[in-house]
Amino acid sequence: MISPAPAERSHPRVSTRIASIAESATLAVDAKAKALKAAGRPVIGFGAGEPDFPTPDYIVDAAVEACRDPRNHRYTPAGGLPELKEAVAAKTARDSGLHVDPAQVLITNGGKQAVYEAFAALLDPGDEVLVPAPYWTTYPESIKLAGGVPVEVLADESTGYRIDVDQLEAARTERTKVLLFVSPSNPTGAVYPPEQVAEIGRWAHRNGLWVVTDEIYEHLTYGDASFSSVPVQVPELADTCVVVNGVAKTYAMTGWRVGWMVGPADLVKAAANMQSHATSNVANVSQRAALAAVSGDLSAVSAMREAFDRRRRTIVAMLNEIDGVYCPEPEGAFYAYPSVKGVLGRDVAGRTPATSAELAEVILDEAEVAVVPGEAFGPSGYLRLSYALGDDDLAEGVGRIQRLLS
Repeated sequence: MISPAPAERSHPRVSTRIASIAESATLAVDAKAKALKAAGRPVIGFGAGEPDFPTPDYIVDAAVEACRDPRNHRYTPAGGLPELKEAVAAKTARDSGLHVDPAQVLITNGGKQAVYEAFAALLDPGDEVLVPAPYWTTYPESIKLAGGVPVEVLADESTGYRIDVDQLEAARTERTKVLLFVSPSNPTGAVYPPEQVAEIGRWAHRNGLWVVTDEIYEHLTYGDASFSSVPVQVPELADTCVVVNGVAKTYAMTGWRVGWMVGPADLVKAAANMQSHATSNVANVSQRAALAAVSGDLSAVSAMREAFDRRRRTIVAMLNEIDGVYCPEPEGAFYAYPSVKGVLGRDVAGRTPATSAELAEVILDEAEVAVVPGEAFGPSGYLRLSYALGDDDLAEGVGRIQRLLS
């Protein structure tokens, strides 16, 4: 007997909500670069935002010991190991001056989960979030996934990629609920001075807005720049501010997947309830490693910061030697974000790229260098290059770009 054909379905195979989410552009570029290298091509990748240093030995040793402890072979509280939450609270007070209770800490599967859960706990459908641009690729996608509407507030190279209160006020509407604030910034490396952090925080409080602030690069600032935490500069924001952070950048632990959110206890509890259904607890071995990291000193990051600073000065100088390229000096994180508007429309190896996405393709094809185009972070006309790679590769990679664009 032949079964009847299934009725024609009007429902899409993939939900509209999920189908609208774009792949992480930075991870896609990194994956392509690694695939080309595996195929034997001498590709140099500037795409991934991760330190090229190994995780410090004392952290790895703590993880090895944790593997042998049967306690870590079982479920633990979804919101995080109590001792890790206490250590994160202590580390937050030590590093930023923000004093919180362990009940205000939620341990997450990396900083990305903290970002998403913060927005999921705050946003109802249609709520607007002011997103300074250029922005990290995950922010607008997390906001949309949570039902919110990202509203870009654009800063360009003329201001060192920093937005001001007048721009925020012009973008605010009756639907605005949250301001996203990031300093030091991915992708631009911009760092806001304390007085501007305070001005923006007071504006947010005055207008009854929540602030979600990503402090993952807090320890990576250079020269005279210094990190400032919004709820420390504006204490009255403490009850309407969420801080997201993690061990990835400070301790070279991108693969361990441990982050956290810090905020008002009721919001953190709501996010923890969600996490209990989504992922349960973060892997216990990773939590034990993170405990060793945040409980230790900052000597590891000090050595990395010295190397990043050296590379920062090299990459900026080399990029600014290229006709048509202008790169402001990044003050934090480990990214250079040059404007390449002066290159677009010119002949490059027989091709005429009109956008930074097209230029990035030419650079990969002709120079075998992987960079991330500005379209991933907002408007076209820019490239992001991570300088978290070895000095020799950095010089060779930018040298190839120089020769291609000369």
